Amino acid sequence: MTALQKMILGALMFCTLGAAHAEVIAPDVLIENTVREVTGIIKHDKDIQAGDQQKIIALVDAKVLPHFDFQRMTQLAVGRYWRTATPEQKQALITQFRDMLVRTYTKVFTVYRDQKIEVKPLRMAPDDTEVTVNTVISKPGSQVTTVDYEMKKAADGWKVFDISIEGVSMVMSYRGTFASQIQQDGIDGLIKTLSDKNTNAAAGDMAKAGGK
Repeated sequence: MTALQKMILGALMFCTLGAAHAEVIAPDVLIENTVREVTGIIKHDKDIQAGDQQKIIALVDAKVLPHFDFQRMTQLAVGRYWRTATPEQKQALITQFRDMLVRTYTKVFTVYRDQKIEVKPLRMAPDDTEVTVNTVISKPGSQVTTVDYEMKKAADGWKVFDISIEGVSMVMSYRGTFASQIQQDGIDGLIKTLSDKNTNAAAGDMAKAGGK
């Protein structure tokens, strides 16, 4: 499993709590609760293990998207260029960045087997609105991997706006690439690049599904 896959796996472990829970659950408790839920789903769903893209994407749409602050993630990834983007460009960037991450997430479902996730104790004050939740992913015979969640409290609960694996920020890892693309082709050029990648990925998924 690659470092990116481990990072996304950690994100999925966190983000599969149903939105039906009305109370605001502490971020570390939220992660602890959902680890058991998602590992059970993956271990017992043969379609997901076999790579059923439609089922995986439907699950991601229902369970993952509501728990990410994609606007803030995109804003951080785009950096200083966010201020000069039009409202239409900002929305297009959010949409394409979200779709790219979602397609990356879906690939992790088929590689999860017997990883164990440990949530470290969290110290936070009652009035804290941003926290970092630390976890460790381990697998027999492999080195442990640290995964940290940057989370912000919103009106409808805690949301993730960045994930770091072994100290490397997922959002910041895109900033350099995005900046180079914008400098070369402008914001519209970055939007087109992300759109093309998403379109090609979707076509590849359809081709694989048709080949079964």
